[in-house]
Amino acid sequence: MTDLDAFLATFDGEPGYLDWAAFGPLSPAVRAEAQADTELLGSGRPSSIGLVNEHATAAVSLIGELLHVDASRVVLQPSTTHGLMQAMYGLTGGLLLGRGEFPSLTVAATRAADALGHIELQWLEPDDGFITPELVRDNLTDDTRAVAVSLVDFRTGYRTDLSALRDVIGDRLLIVDAIQGFGIVDADFGAADVVCANGYKWLRSGRGTGFAAFSDRALERISPVLSGFSGTDGDLPLDVVPLPSTSARAFTISGGDNLAAARLATGLGEVRDIGVATLQAELAERTRDVIFFADRYELPVVTPRDDRRRAGIVTLAPAPQDVAPLVASLSNHGLTVTVRSGLVRVSPHVGTGANTLRLFGDALAAFSSARVW
Repeated sequence: MTDLDAFLATFDGEPGYLDWAAFGPLSPAVRAEAQADTELLGSGRPSSIGLVNEHATAAVSLIGELLHVDASRVVLQPSTTHGLMQAMYGLTGGLLLGRGEFPSLTVAATRAADALGHIELQWLEPDDGFITPELVRDNLTDDTRAVAVSLVDFRTGYRTDLSALRDVIGDRLLIVDAIQGFGIVDADFGAADVVCANGYKWLRSGRGTGFAAFSDRALERISPVLSGFSGTDGDLPLDVVPLPSTSARAFTISGGDNLAAARLATGLGEVRDIGVATLQAELAERTRDVIFFADRYELPVVTPRDDRRRAGIVTLAPAPQDVAPLVASLSNHGLTVTVRSGLVRVSPHVGTGANTLRLFGDALAAFSSARVW
């Protein structure tokens, strides 16, 4: 059995789960690690507690390895949103972003602008929801100091070209919400200045496993406004209030959850061992299967068909009168998907098996046979 085959075999859930973009059921290795570390923390032995605490260092190192950045540029966060807020609250000047982005971006940007008054929000509203390099280029102004974007759009599954965005925006900051692509997309993360993500979806590591990475340019230009005692260098600061660290550590508030770090390190290790490029190619096969069935039963697909412009999300756009019957058929066949604003988001993972895809095809066939034209 190859390493990839062994990895695919770890997807041990029941057939029918096609909602990895919403939540990734924990892998067997992550579950085992969490249970073992819980027992260690229950022992009261300093050596056991120290072993669990070491997972935070391991997680940061693995993130740096996958992002191709030094570990000093990486900090663990409770969530993607925590990392984005760290970046947003320290910005000044114009911030360009899509109004239809996931609220982790739009709400953080708006709260930061309202609270501090240092940010001028510059909204993008593309008809198709795609934040393309051309759209960004045409909307840049002399006041634009940063661009915020999702690596993969949560609605349409459109995958942003980070390299092309960097070419377009020049020396401006590029802030990326990477939660829908990290670990499954072989992206040019070096083009970004801030990368924020979480391990509870594609990494199968559960919630609380967020992180953020900052480039040298980001550390120079973003003020660590939300910086707590853990954001200083050296030992615990007592009787003095030192300046924030000059490293990414400045963008932390307090000590982290090392149990969450253990889960994250385990999920990251699984991805590192197989390779992101391998997982990306494997997932492209699964999304092609989903698109095949959608085309077969004449369901419009809004997700780009070019493998380079999508990740693990395929979004269907049935006619308004078809939404309820389609959702009912999917549910009746034991399939889990996300339905939002009339769109049906189907998100397989690399371990999505033939049984699940067969159920998906059967559900679409049943829907199509009962369809009223």
